[in-house]
Amino acid sequence: MARLATALIAEFPDYYRWHSKRAFQHNNITQPNRNRLLWSDESVDGMKTGYTNAAGYCLVASARRRGMRLISVVMGTKSPAERARQSKRLLDYGFKNFETHRLYGAREIISEVRVWEGDKERLALGLQDDLVVTIPRGQYASLQARLELRERVMAPVAVDSQQGTLRVVLEDELVAERPLLSLTPIDLGNLWRRLSDRVKSMLE
Repeated sequence: MARLATALIAEFPDYYRWHSKRAFQHNNITQPNRNRLLWSDESVDGMKTGYTNAAGYCLVASARRRGMRLISVVMGTKSPAERARQSKRLLDYGFKNFETHRLYGAREIISEVRVWEGDKERLALGLQDDLVVTIPRGQYASLQARLELRERVMAPVAVDSQQGTLRVVLEDELVAERPLLSLTPIDLGNLWRRLSDRVKSMLE
């Protein structure tokens, strides 16, 4: 449910905004939103309530405070009031104890590698999308980015081909892992460049 909510917010923002409406009227019939948090917490703007005999009263809630969005999922409660209360507790705990940081932007140059026998010697590497992480509050300075790059990059190189891996760790715990992609294509160099690089390669 959390993954579905994340995808809906990111990929269908125009549709998601309907989840913040407290009521909807059609054919003179008013249908109230059953998400009670919309009345008690201004930061909450979604998302979905539910009930079945097997799952009990459920609520996927989403809130945004000080630029950070969190999603809570509560299932198996005994009443609508209880699902709202437990969701509020989860969200309050998350905002109090965690913080979100944008580490790298999409297509931002993170590193460069040497390219052999190409029309250019340096290849810029980056990520397909923004890299955003949520970590315990006050731990940002302890984040470490570790790059694992291909040992030797040979031309030609297609744009967006994977040339390594970026891992973000916090006290040796993996927080995020993304492929490092080539941001530009590199063609084969001329004959002189190719021969020159082959000689340099043998001398290394």
